Amino acid sequence: MEFNTLLFVKEDGIAIITLNRPKTYNAINEELIAELDQAMDAIIADAEIKAVIITGGTRVFAAGADIQAMSTMGTMQAERFVENCKTTFDKIYRLDRPVIAAIGGLALGGGCELAMVCDIRIASAGSQLGQPEINLGIIPGGGGTQRLTRIVGSGWARYLLMTGKNIDADTALRIGLVNAVVPKEQLMEEARKIAVGLASKAPLAMKAIKDCVNYGEDVDLNSGLKYELKTWAGLFSTEDQTEGMTAFLEKRQPEYKGK
Repeated sequence: MEFNTLLFVKEDGIAIITLNRPKTYNAINEELIAELDQAMDAIIADAEIKAVIITGGTRVFAAGADIQAMSTMGTMQAERFVENCKTTFDKIYRLDRPVIAAIGGLALGGGCELAMVCDIRIASAGSQLGQPEINLGIIPGGGGTQRLTRIVGSGWARYLLMTGKNIDADTALRIGLVNAVVPKEQLMEEARKIAVGLASKAPLAMKAIKDCVNYGEDVDLNSGLKYELKTWAGLFSTEDQTEGMTAFLEKRQPEYKGK
């Protein structure tokens, strides 16, 4: 697929989306969000894709929303823009396959929000993450006040949101905002390694994990446990469950078919 603001490739069942607005530090604008939405629709329709990596390269993930474009927006235009962001971010968050954010350099504002809708986040050493919107007289509009709290807890979320300060990759790892920190030159290699491992897992079980985790974030514990129980039991009617347990007993690698 050809885009103006993205690079999109598919390699061995792994889709790699690279944000590609280098002159603006991959700032998120209406065109980028529209193209990211198209890329996600293509992934949703392609059963051959088993895992997704979203990156901006090793220099910058995304420095935030395009401030020059936003500076002239009125209330209604701003609301439409962030609603489009939310729609696309929700597609990433609810995709029935795992999504990895490979963060190199800056992941600020909308860039940090994009990373947070991914399932797994790895960052290169020296990267910076944050929600600096308070410094512009606004607040995060792409999920920052909600997802950040759920990921790192209220204390750290309030600190980052209220001070507008950035944190380095090591601090992000310590508070749970990222899952791993790797040398800059190993970022994509590590992302691909994780993606390949995830792509080899049982597809229906992977989808069930995402369904249960996402559902559980919106309901009370008891409701989440009931949903998990029913989902767990339902997998015992699948060929993948039979294959997985048979392969374990036979001491061989399973061959999953997503059935």
